[in-house]
Amino acid sequence: MRDVTLVLQDGTTFKGKSFGYEKPVAGEVVFNTAMMGYPESLTDPSYAGQLMTLTYPLVGNYGVPPFTMEENGLPTFMESDRIYAEALIVSDYSEEYSHWNAKESLSDWLKREKVPGVTGIDTRQLTKVLREHGVMMGKLVFEGNEANETNGTQENYGAVNWVERVSCKDIIRYNEGAGRKVVLVDCGVKANIIRCLIKRGVEVIRVPWNYDYTAMAFDGLFLANGPGDPDMCVDAVEVLKKQMSQSRKPICGICMGNQLLAKAGGATIYKLKYGHRSHNQPVREVGTNRCYVTSQNHGYAVDAATLGNDWRELFVNMNDGSNEGIRHLTNPWFSSQFHPEACSGPVDTEFMFDRFIETL
Repeated sequence: MRDVTLVLQDGTTFKGKSFGYEKPVAGEVVFNTAMMGYPESLTDPSYAGQLMTLTYPLVGNYGVPPFTMEENGLPTFMESDRIYAEALIVSDYSEEYSHWNAKESLSDWLKREKVPGVTGIDTRQLTKVLREHGVMMGKLVFEGNEANETNGTQENYGAVNWVERVSCKDIIRYNEGAGRKVVLVDCGVKANIIRCLIKRGVEVIRVPWNYDYTAMAFDGLFLANGPGDPDMCVDAVEVLKKQMSQSRKPICGICMGNQLLAKAGGATIYKLKYGHRSHNQPVREVGTNRCYVTSQNHGYAVDAATLGNDWRELFVNMNDGSNEGIRHLTNPWFSSQFHPEACSGPVDTEFMFDRFIETL
């Protein structure tokens, strides 16, 4: 294994060994505290532009499932068409794997998709640094390639419209002719969101993030997850405002969708110090004592104090009190910051899809 160094923006360095594709990359260094689910996380478009650190020490022991596609065009076991994370950083990579559905090793998959993987990093210390100072830019420098700094000066993560980079470019339809139609605004949608909608018997019309869908014939609007800063998605918010001004059709949002809906409702967004990326975030439904274990992946949050008078919080995070969802007082518009489709992760909150379908 070739020596590789992770260099953080503040000059902190971590030494490790390469087990993936060998190329220098840069991006925002973030950490995920989930114990499993690396195939789903790596293929989540919300990780675009980021170096993903897994805090669970043993990674790779169950290999990687086959990258097969279903008849409807969705991947069977993944969340998108490819790996979107810039790199994977772990403490202890398992070269041997065992699982009934495994077809290749994590190392072979990373190499095939040309994504670096680093093992031997002290991920506990790296996580402490990120928790103390907040997420920051970082780069991987491979032994013998120290003089090549071209990828180490990548543009600042927050200055890029990552949604534009990962969104579909054309309209895609799923489950055509099913009856009720749902327009899904693709900001970097996870495949399981589409699966959950299809399973509930609706036709899904997937449109690009900035597409003007207001003149289309549909029964409900779904705002998907996606990477980066919601403030970069001005076009999507303007189209959403137009839709809300002319129709009371149901609207549901997830993650980035929660932030876009909040912005259309007058709220502002702020960046979390180190984000929520895990499978065990406790969330309480406002007005009740019901708490849920949720799967999350976001670095920005809604400032609930800036919501308009017609809006209320729907969920709050029990760890830091940050917003986890909003609802309109009179119209069937609501959203969650967490992932109710939770693939992979807890399924406590999949009822959010049922609530949306009931409003159509």
